Amino acid sequence: MTIAQPRHLLDGSHRRMFIGGAWVEAASGQTMETRNPANGVVIATVPRAGKKDIERAVAAARNAFDGPWSRFKPHERQKLLLRIAELFERHWEEICVSDTTDMGLPIARARGNANRVLGMLRYYAGMATALHGQTIDNSLPGDIVSYTRKEPIGVVGAIIPWNAPTAASVWKIGPALATGCTVVLKPSEEAPLTPLLIAELMAEAGVPDGVVNIVTGTGTEAGAPLAEHMGVDKIVFTGSTATGQSIVRASAGNLKRVSLELGGKSPVIVCTDADLERAVPVAAMSVFANSGQICIAGSRLFVARQIHDEFVARLAAYAAGLRIGNGIDPETEIGPLISPRQLQRVEGYLRAGSEEGARLVVGGTRLSQGALAAGNFVAPTVFAGVSDTMRIAREEIFGPVISALPFDTLDEVVRRANDTPYGLAAGVFTRDLATAHQLSRRLQAGSVWVNTYHAIDPAVPFGGYKMSGYGREGGTDHLDEYLNTKGVFIRID
Repeated sequence: MTIAQPRHLLDGSHRRMFIGGAWVEAASGQTMETRNPANGVVIATVPRAGKKDIERAVAAARNAFDGPWSRFKPHERQKLLLRIAELFERHWEEICVSDTTDMGLPIARARGNANRVLGMLRYYAGMATALHGQTIDNSLPGDIVSYTRKEPIGVVGAIIPWNAPTAASVWKIGPALATGCTVVLKPSEEAPLTPLLIAELMAEAGVPDGVVNIVTGTGTEAGAPLAEHMGVDKIVFTGSTATGQSIVRASAGNLKRVSLELGGKSPVIVCTDADLERAVPVAAMSVFANSGQICIAGSRLFVARQIHDEFVARLAAYAAGLRIGNGIDPETEIGPLISPRQLQRVEGYLRAGSEEGARLVVGGTRLSQGALAAGNFVAPTVFAGVSDTMRIAREEIFGPVISALPFDTLDEVVRRANDTPYGLAAGVFTRDLATAHQLSRRLQAGSVWVNTYHAIDPAVPFGGYKMSGYGREGGTDHLDEYLNTKGVFIRID
């Protein structure tokens, strides 16, 4: 395939979207801007797709699914995924610069994601040849052989957020390629550029036309038609709980399968015996990483009362020492929020925390001095004196804001930690093995980390409880989400 546009640029030029192996404009001819959140500069324009473009992309995906792609053997899909991983590795710096410029992720953190993303691609490559059914003894009359087959579900519609474009794209596309599905991916309008770069790399790797399609547009104009489309067999979505609920309603038309990874308000529990040298930086970066724009942020920090004041003082000192700036600077530890709108949202929570009686320990302000003036920067913030009923302790902020809450007993903290509509993740800091096992068992969360945080492995399922969604990404559970199981009975007497 000939790539009909130059290699990924971040200079204000126009980018096209990728449908059926071709770089195309929106049917309407409309475009939209994407801006660098560190300085507000327009870095590209992209097509503003609508319903007609979604129809075109779904048709391309269906034709590919029914065409040559359906004849790819598992080992051929495996080789393709390994080629993609090689290209990702070769162009990793380019991918990192794209993520940093488009959504603000500090480039040091982006570079550090290489093992995770490349590991996912190579894990899916390994799993492509490990998908199989089983033979089953049965008690039916006559001589009947029965077995099951695992078959690709079909056309997958994937809708991803702006806070992790590379990882989110691979988490959706990788298992689809491994299982033999095709994909229409709708990236966030806030950060569409890395998925378009990924489309270039996949075309270069030899992914057949129509197997992977990238459609840029808004959630209302492109995401909703994708969720509703009768030709889509499955929707995978990462984003807010409210949007996830809308997707479930939209999926009812053809009862398409749905996997949702939604919001969170994750608890982190620091016990009296915790190693504070380890716990302080890990608890801090469980929230401050990516400027708090992570669904698994451990933003409810429960600290044993005996060590609460010391821990909060150490946490505040750590937060005050973090380097804030443009993510393209390798020394930057905290980058900008994605947009002025998100900045206003976070500032609203900062005001609410103070108005409801929480004590501001550190941060709590927008940073607009010097080079930060044109960006969407908020200082890493810690509130103490927080009650469980305050908005900052109940609602997902998606910003660098920690609420510190003291506790007295394990039974009490488990009850309070679970008293949330969410259940995506949780953290525990303790040196006692029995406490670690007890809390891991009792916390209602899809992932529990002990003496660490943010550890995500391609082989381990990830997903939520309650209103944090359903379905899993990672592990064999992930591949099953993209497969149908067929029972076959053959009478041989």
